[in-house]
Amino acid sequence: MERQTLASSSSSTSGISIISPPPEDAWITTYQKLRPQLQSLFSSNQSVIPIEVSRVNQVDAARLDIEMSAMLKEQLVKVFSLMKPGMLFQYEPELDAFLEFLIWRFSIWVDKPTPGNALMNLRYRDEHAVEARGKVRTGLEGPGLTIVQKIWYCIATVGGQYIWARLQSFSAFRRWGDTEQRSLARRAWFLMQRIEGFYKAASFGNLLVFLLTGRYRSLIERVLRARLVYGSPNMNRAVSFEYMNRQLVWNEFSEMLLLLLPLLNSSSLKNFLRPFSKDNSSNLEGDEALCPICQETPTTPFLAIPCQHRYCYYCLRTRCSATMSFRCSRCNEPVVAMQRHGGSVDHIVTKKE
Repeated sequence: MERQTLASSSSSTSGISIISPPPEDAWITTYQKLRPQLQSLFSSNQSVIPIEVSRVNQVDAARLDIEMSAMLKEQLVKVFSLMKPGMLFQYEPELDAFLEFLIWRFSIWVDKPTPGNALMNLRYRDEHAVEARGKVRTGLEGPGLTIVQKIWYCIATVGGQYIWARLQSFSAFRRWGDTEQRSLARRAWFLMQRIEGFYKAASFGNLLVFLLTGRYRSLIERVLRARLVYGSPNMNRAVSFEYMNRQLVWNEFSEMLLLLLPLLNSSSLKNFLRPFSKDNSSNLEGDEALCPICQETPTTPFLAIPCQHRYCYYCLRTRCSATMSFRCSRCNEPVVAMQRHGGSVDHIVTKKE
């Protein structure tokens, strides 16, 4: 029995083929073969994520940077307040360029956002590198500006603005536009005007494209391919909307007042509201000695014709010159002429004179 069992077991093992183990570098070879297919699969399924950066945030950031520069300039001017008046006026372009350089040096040059961009949670990103990398996880990743981009940004924003401001002030001081038409200065003046007009037209076109796509708020950013993106995908807006709403309401209200106040005539408004007033004591004898316009004792008294109410000469003269249909502020009677107080009929001065 034991011999039969051993024989059967030996015969069964002889029928089974023994599998040899794979070589040690087999998985490396397989990975190298499958790597191109995996890369093509991931690149086809994971394209660049389109992101939308708020246009309002980008415009607000630029405005905040301007306000920050103006604040620094105001503080710097106070330092030289005790010196000769007007000393900083002739060096104003250099002062502006110095402040812009300081902001650039301690923000963009060290890969940090400007004060306005920091408040709006924005930063600059190199779009050339993003297009080369392809897929990103949230659409906000990507390297900052390169050294070349930073230098060109400084040259364009700081140096370009300074040179153009100095050139404009020098040409205005030398009166290039008033010289002869064939002179070199005249041609340079026309060339400056054309360059400025072309730049403004290009800036306006860039603004329309920015409002449409939300990318590159200025020509410099478009040329350098420096795009503003969110610095952190989970960071809330630093400026409260409630504060912004109050500022917008107050600005609109102040602009409306500045528009309407010059159109209002105080004397006409008083005359219109006089019949509805309960107090009619303005015509008392004590008030007759005062000018109804400035409420002071007239130094050069004149009488309004024909109502004979007394005014200051300058008050009555300016009102009659400004309004041909001027009415007396006391009795609402049309004033047709002026007469010196205590003078004869020869001293009457008509409003047409």
